[in-house]
Amino acid sequence: MSVDQPGYYQNKAEVLSRLRKIEGQIRGLQRLVEKNAYCIDILTQISAINKSLGSVGLKLFKNHLNHCIKETITQGDRDIDSKLEEIITTISRLVK
Repeated sequence: MSVDQPGYYQNKAEVLSRLRKIEGQIRGLQRLVEKNAYCIDILTQISAINKSLGSVGLKLFKNHLNHCIKETITQGDRDIDSKLEEIITTISRLVK
């Protein structure tokens, strides 16, 4: 593997499939709003979409750790401190 390729490149079709499903959920959410659906139904769909996005984000993050970060460490890259900071920043974004 090479850092030139993104960590998800072997699972790219799966990632795209999941994103298309989320896109469909968003369109369904828009239809609910257009039809003046019950607020709780809309909020339930928003919760499902957030979980779906979170799942994709965590999978991409795991791929990044197993690909890019692992390669940096195994190659003895002296830039490990910046990679650790990158990990911390990314985790902060994912949990907010």
